Amino acid sequence: MIFVIRHGQTELNSAHALQGRSDLPLNHTGVRQAEEAGRALRSANIHFDRVYSSPAQRAVQTARIVSPNTPVHTDDRLLEMDYGPYEGIDLTCPPPEIVTFFSDFTHNPAPEGMEQLSEVVARTGAFVEEILALPHHTLVSTHAIAMKGILEYLTPDSQGGYWSKYIGNCAIYTIDPTGSQGGIPTEWHPLSDSA
Repeated sequence: MIFVIRHGQTELNSAHALQGRSDLPLNHTGVRQAEEAGRALRSANIHFDRVYSSPAQRAVQTARIVSPNTPVHTDDRLLEMDYGPYEGIDLTCPPPEIVTFFSDFTHNPAPEGMEQLSEVVARTGAFVEEILALPHHTLVSTHAIAMKGILEYLTPDSQGGYWSKYIGNCAIYTIDPTGSQGGIPTEWHPLSDSA
């Protein structure tokens, strides 16, 4: 079983800025979110044999808090989308081209200078292919758009449905390649899942 978690909150998240490749640590809220996620997983008797993370410190911190006794292996393919010249913009008053892109991710290409969503799917999908057959439990700590890239890769029939889905800090999805869902991602809720 693979558990994919979005990192906890940072100061840029709380400021509603487009964070992307900016390398900030978790803030106090983000640390608490990761601690709560770790406690929920442990109370569901879930322990990780392997942990992978984006090299961004917020993702690595989240992974270490959630699974403190497991070595963290970083992989660049789990980095957040590269927002290029739009890195750090205020999302409360974004430029028109960002508004257009965010209004319909499926049909509007990313503005010039940004990584395209198809590229996010390709790199995160290549990572997932390498870990799907691993036995036992694996934790993957990443970012919102990278996480959506994984979900899109695993469910091509979604036709872009995950791009506009809200994924909060420390939200968790599970992937069970051998289960009845056949690898379809499922949002994990601690009270309803004791995998």
